[in-house]
Amino acid sequence: MTEPLPKSALQELAARLDFYRELGIYDFYRRGALELETAATAAVDAEVDAPQTTSPPPAKTSPLTVASPALASLPPAIPAHEESTIPRRTLVSNQPVPPLVSFGPVLSPEQRPDALAAIRDLIGDCQRCRLAKGRNKIVFADGDANAQLMFVGEGPGADEDAQGLPFVGRAGQLLNNMIGAMGLKREQVYIANIVKCRPPQNRKPEPDEAHTCTPFLERQIEVVRPRVLVALGATAATYLLGMRGSIGSMRGRIHDYRGIQTVVTYHPAYLLRDPTQKKETWKDLQMAMAALGIKPPSRSPQS
Repeated sequence: MTEPLPKSALQELAARLDFYRELGIYDFYRRGALELETAATAAVDAEVDAPQTTSPPPAKTSPLTVASPALASLPPAIPAHEESTIPRRTLVSNQPVPPLVSFGPVLSPEQRPDALAAIRDLIGDCQRCRLAKGRNKIVFADGDANAQLMFVGEGPGADEDAQGLPFVGRAGQLLNNMIGAMGLKREQVYIANIVKCRPPQNRKPEPDEAHTCTPFLERQIEVVRPRVLVALGATAATYLLGMRGSIGSMRGRIHDYRGIQTVVTYHPAYLLRDPTQKKETWKDLQMAMAALGIKPPSRSPQS
């Protein structure tokens, strides 16, 4: 028998699940969350503790899934042609929702590379959404599994799709310059995207595509456990923070992602189109540096 969740955790969970419905995350229901939502909502409404439930039969596990149970809860393969019959709803609020309940156990530095490799293995030759049809390579991530700073972008472009690494094109070169201006090297940070396959014509990911892929990103964040996250662009900010708005309305302050300080700034690809925003981006990076305890240089970068 499992221990019942405290009422505060159930309230947070119910709020998060309601938010998922508003965004149209219906794959989430196919992963068994409907039963959990029903139990959570009933417990909150009745102002009683959640009823105990019987634990599922034990599955085959590895040392990684024992060390981090979240690795065992990643979404299964869902046929790309499968469509939800639940009508979609639009997001009507730009307010953040309560954070999820706390992360699982912290992995040791030695365990993290293998845990990330296990997530990549679970992704496999992913066919979970329509983006699989046009991709060349899955772009998982790049960088240090024990990084203190993590960047999250929108999705791979043509260069990334060809090489299987995030941010290796012109926008990637600019991101490298941004990282260098902070006094760091690319090898010292961790870089990933909301989706791991290139959207056609570099369009924004559709909600169902992003929602299918973000559970893997969430597990990556859980394994790396960075001190600071930087969301590059509005798409990354929307799916990380659960709020919709312009970059101007979200940048300039520290947000919270499950206890991790999160900064929102412009995507490097946007900066290539509008270099005048580099100065504002540098202000955002300085906030991230302050959160990390890194002393900023006296002058902002001009590259």
